[in-house]
Amino acid sequence: MAKSFEFMIDEKTALLLIDVQKGLDDWDFYGGNRNNPQAEANMAKILSKWRRDQRPVFHVRHSSTNPSSPLHRSNGGFQIKDEVVPLETEPLFTKNVNSAFIGTDLEKMLREKAIEKLVVVGLTTNHCVSTSVRMAANLGFEVILIADATATFDRMGLNNEVFPSELVHNTSLASLHGEFAVIMDTEVLLNQMV
Repeated sequence: MAKSFEFMIDEKTALLLIDVQKGLDDWDFYGGNRNNPQAEANMAKILSKWRRDQRPVFHVRHSSTNPSSPLHRSNGGFQIKDEVVPLETEPLFTKNVNSAFIGTDLEKMLREKAIEKLVVVGLTTNHCVSTSVRMAANLGFEVILIADATATFDRMGLNNEVFPSELVHNTSLASLHGEFAVIMDTEVLLNQMV
């Protein structure tokens, strides 16, 4: 049964940026045809508003165990994209699985800071973003996922059919909405925070 969410942005609401890394610009490595080309610009808008309001911000990056991955720590793609580089005061957690909560102190720090709600942006919708949103909800956090501040790539099906990135993105969001998160767009979020 879907949860009922009434989401108010307050001092117990943090922004969580997931895997906004340069290596994800290597579209071919991840399946090509990325959707939401404006995702990073929207992430930057939200981050800017969060910083102006002096609200809590948390960053997560992926450290691939595959040496040929653009997200392996030995590659330049491991670095956070310029649009959302963390400030020294903003915690940065490094993970090597899909969930931002596995193998990191993210949950511990959120609890210490009495965070109850998360606004989530990042890459990619159907992998680390989805996994982290599901786990956040299972841990008892209320979650807003920003649809136009996330993105993904085409996926190859079991029978070699190609599932377009926009379809993968929208299906992932539909699977999360109302059960694990409220889905909204950047402008709706920002207008709610005026």
